[in-house]
Amino acid sequence: MPTPLITEQGLQQLKDELDHLWRVERPEVTQKVSWAASLGDRSENADYQYNKKRLREIDRRVRYLRKSIDKLKVVRYHPDQEGKVFFGAWVEVESETGETKRFRIVGYDEIFNRKDYISIDSPMARALIKKSVDDEADVTTEAGTTTWYINAIDYPTAE
Repeated sequence: MPTPLITEQGLQQLKDELDHLWRVERPEVTQKVSWAASLGDRSENADYQYNKKRLREIDRRVRYLRKSIDKLKVVRYHPDQEGKVFFGAWVEVESETGETKRFRIVGYDEIFNRKDYISIDSPMARALIKKSVDDEADVTTEAGTTTWYINAIDYPTAE
């Protein structure tokens, strides 16, 4: 079960997605299903089959979003976080081999379609929490344990 935390921007994105699905996409697809159903034989009607499937996907996502939005806790930036890695931080790390990565630690619902976000529940995030610049963190995954050094910690100023 993912930790039910989210940033303010992430919560707004989920609310916007819910609103779009419910007010724009669902009515359009419902209209297409009605039109395709009026053509007769539904078993061989590709428009009907596809749009009916899409309607189920939309309804499933709407149910998930409504349930999730109620359970999520927004974590806001606090000045006490400066200098340490906490939820919402942008972190730059470097491995022993010189590989560098930069990412933001966010909630599970925010990581999709973003290559630069990682979940608070990931092994990397768990290893970095409460660490400071120049600290090292041992991250254990299925591939083994890797040591990462923290180069930089930033918090978004737009929040």
